[in-house]
Amino acid sequence: MRLIRFNKPYGVLSQFTPEGRWQGLKDHITLPGVHVAGRLDADSEGLLLLTDHGPWQARIADPQHKMPKTYWVQVEGVPTEAALHTLRQGVQLKDGLTRPAQARPIDEPQGLWPRTPPIRYRANIPTSWLEIVLREGRNRQVRRMTAAVGLPTLRLIRAAIGPWNLEDLPQGQWQDADASALIQDRK
Repeated sequence: MRLIRFNKPYGVLSQFTPEGRWQGLKDHITLPGVHVAGRLDADSEGLLLLTDHGPWQARIADPQHKMPKTYWVQVEGVPTEAALHTLRQGVQLKDGLTRPAQARPIDEPQGLWPRTPPIRYRANIPTSWLEIVLREGRNRQVRRMTAAVGLPTLRLIRAAIGPWNLEDLPQGQWQDADASALIQDRK
């Protein structure tokens, strides 16, 4: 049984087959039999977990287990306390109210790789970084939440899933991960 961490670059799908202008995982991972545990949009970056063990895949990806997912989000504008409060209480989206999230301003994460292509900058609009922790996984949820509070997302990086994080994993690289949290969970 194998669990791996992958630092997914911008422009790579959470599937092995490429589509249109997007690359597939097969351009980065050639391990047989591993499958993605959860999804990350092609225009998002960061931690993706893969495993060859179906029960682990379900445990990581299934929202009923409420495994926290931590995101670093570069947004257009400066968050107000009211915007942060709304993120923390739950945001009303077209598909319903989100669960409360943890949300706090952070400095730009250290050691961050440059994004290719770079984000758009507007000379008269500042950007800020937030750390948002979710326990649910709706389609493009972080982007929709920040937009709803007036802070459009410019860059989205998943930094952690449960006990696993990016640590010093270079962009586009993978390595085996400690699966003891999943093994302990079964007991």
